[in-house]
Amino acid sequence: MANAARMPLIDALKGVASQIILLHHLALYGPLSLAVAAAFPDLAEWLVDYGRMAVQVFLVIGGFLAARSLSPTGGALADNPLPLIGRRYLRLVPPFVAAISLAVATSVLADLWLDDPAIPELATPGQWLAHALLLHGVLGSDSLSAGVWYVAIDFQLFALLALLLWLGRTATLAWLAAFGLATVSLFWFNRDSSLDNWAIYFFGAYGLGAAAWWASTRRGTLGWLLLAAAVAATALLVDFRPRIAIALATAMLLGFVRLSGWREQWPGSRITDFLGRISYSVFLIHFPVLLLINALFAAHPADDPAAVAWWMLFTWVSCLYAGLVFHRWIEVPAGKWRLPASRRVRGGRGSNPALPD
Repeated sequence: MANAARMPLIDALKGVASQIILLHHLALYGPLSLAVAAAFPDLAEWLVDYGRMAVQVFLVIGGFLAARSLSPTGGALADNPLPLIGRRYLRLVPPFVAAISLAVATSVLADLWLDDPAIPELATPGQWLAHALLLHGVLGSDSLSAGVWYVAIDFQLFALLALLLWLGRTATLAWLAAFGLATVSLFWFNRDSSLDNWAIYFFGAYGLGAAAWWASTRRGTLGWLLLAAAVAATALLVDFRPRIAIALATAMLLGFVRLSGWREQWPGSRITDFLGRISYSVFLIHFPVLLLINALFAAHPADDPAAVAWWMLFTWVSCLYAGLVFHRWIEVPAGKWRLPASRRVRGGRGSNPALPD
């Protein structure tokens, strides 16, 4: 979609959420995390316990953008969804494979100076293949980098939504299939942690994002957005989960901002726009940077709070810079790769809406 149609709020949410996840991992892995816990125990505890919930923001935004791309006005997907799923795979995997390759190479270096369980074992051919096919979670393969489960889940969710919209055949059935599965996920699947390697576990949050898009289209009304909110709120009354509360708040914010007409103006910050643009690259590349800095910290340890704070700042800035470089030289070029595919959307505004960010 053209830049003029971008919502600055999406970049802001992605930028902030990616930084929280980065800090969550900083407080979780390596000797630096132990120093942070000793120097700033309350902050470290909060980051470890709650920082991971920022991923809910990405799940909701993913559903919002997928609905915008696959079904901009709530119509069914008319053509074979497999080319679209292939394009999504091609969008995600090349930078993902590059990042895990760097993580493995960095692990070999860090292992020379650092003895820590955070360092992954040397990758086997089976692990490489499982990661490249985004099957590492469902096959139980040891992760080669932090947070890589999310990339596989993002792909599963997009593929699942595309198939639901295609199988629905009509706008009403397609919407009912997507919203119905989201409802079942909120009330049942998301309450069973044994399903957390599968899209159905996360489809409640993803579906809330999709519902926020469809409710904020020209044909949508505030009532549809409130219906989605009521379903999620009821699920929270049955079993309160902070992660679902965050997903609900994010979906409502996206929906109301788009309905209000502020989508092209608010919040309009260059900093959050920048952080949002490089958020996927930061997410992919920050773990190798953390490994190297933890190896450096192990050689030059510090326990003074001021010194630990400087180490945290150095780590954060290094991850941002690495993310910027990765975005410029890996993610952007890889994002230009395309598969020959075309599709139509029943009730859509065009034949080729942009792929989700």
